[in-house]
Amino acid sequence: MQKEQQQLAALIKGKKVAFIGAGVSHKALIKEFVELGAHVTLCDQKKSVDDFGDYAATIRELGIDLSLGENYLEGFKGQDIIMRTPGFVGYFEKPLQDAMAAGTMVTSEVELFFDFCPCEIVGVTGSDGKTTTTTLISKFYEAAGRKVHLGGNIGAALLPMLPEVAPEDVAVVELSSFQLISMHKSPKIAVVTNVTPNHLDHHKDMQEYIDAKRNILIHQVPPCREVLGYENEITRGMQADCKGKQVWFTRLHETDRGAFLRESDDTLCYAENGVVTPILPRKEIQLRGLHNVENLLAACAAVWGRVPIEAMRQVGSTFTGVEHRIEPVRTLDGVTYYNDSIASSPTRTIAGLRSFDQKIILIAGGYDKKIPYEPLAPEVLAHVKTLVLMGATGPRIEKAVRECDGFAGSGLTILHADNMQHAVELARSAAKPGDVVSLSPASASFDLYPNFEVRGRDYKNIVKNLK
Repeated sequence: MQKEQQQLAALIKGKKVAFIGAGVSHKALIKEFVELGAHVTLCDQKKSVDDFGDYAATIRELGIDLSLGENYLEGFKGQDIIMRTPGFVGYFEKPLQDAMAAGTMVTSEVELFFDFCPCEIVGVTGSDGKTTTTTLISKFYEAAGRKVHLGGNIGAALLPMLPEVAPEDVAVVELSSFQLISMHKSPKIAVVTNVTPNHLDHHKDMQEYIDAKRNILIHQVPPCREVLGYENEITRGMQADCKGKQVWFTRLHETDRGAFLRESDDTLCYAENGVVTPILPRKEIQLRGLHNVENLLAACAAVWGRVPIEAMRQVGSTFTGVEHRIEPVRTLDGVTYYNDSIASSPTRTIAGLRSFDQKIILIAGGYDKKIPYEPLAPEVLAHVKTLVLMGATGPRIEKAVRECDGFAGSGLTILHADNMQHAVELARSAAKPGDVVSLSPASASFDLYPNFEVRGRDYKNIVKNLK
């Protein structure tokens, strides 16, 4: 057992530990914590052990205690440690705050990984672009021959990987606001892509959301590196939180420190100490959309000086994207279908719309995160010929579009669907050869699906089964 694993074992052994929920990451950790000598209580809204399905047998085998049902949070009482999951968003609410006031340690899988990880950590957050940026950074390091541990809000849980992590490795971690809200350590390299209204159904207000994102920066210890998006006013303002070598990434400006798109020859470049180094012509990038140019610039800025330019060029010219991000599904009867299910906010949908050089048929709508749709409306009028709406936000999106200047003369057709199957059928009926249909919902999935991945795969299956 390596030193870091021994330290984790020392923290856990003999402790009373409550886990909130039995998601994928917690299932692995519960078993590990029991083996390390913890007395585990699982707190979950499910009403009985049988409601856990296949996991019920493991619960019985491990002999863990249960606090279930409506009053499941009562299981917090008397615990030494509470393992919070990002899905449990009430960090500032009374049950957790009371537990902390009583001396209970409230932490999470990601926080413990940060505490014990022996290698350099690159952390990425933002309202948009973090998964693609995180993936690009990991691929840069892999192309340079480094062993990479990818996790956080993407991929597998990191803490169970701890025995495999060597000091010379690198951990690349995507961090959501729900993960960051309680973080007390920051990564050595921190990337903030942008901050726009999101998750306001769970955060008490926009400031709480911003403050959660700031946690990726404010606990850094020099020497460290901060990469901030220049185009976003909020991320630009985070410069005041930086303690190390702060650099920018920007598509619309030329900077003297960081990564930018050079207007004169449409080339991604990096500026440092008065020297501008070309990285890759934009025409060679395989990723679709200007927002992905920004993601690539952010990734380059994060690894500059740590990864050879050749590795950046190789990845930048071959990487075609992450599932559910303007993902080509199929072409049928001359109509091309795209899956952009990751677009759970207006800003993501706007970026997707702008990646096409023609007006498209857009499928949008879903769970209401209480974010405004007025910024989306003019983009819909500019880039959409037929709008197919579904879900709880459908009426809100329609209202914003109809009240937008220019709607009357836009020629936009608005249709309403009962479900995804119906939405695809309506889109297909409206499409002509040469058209593009894209699922880009500008909304979360939770009214109809457990997450955006399930939504995207359902859409893809429906499209692939069209005759």
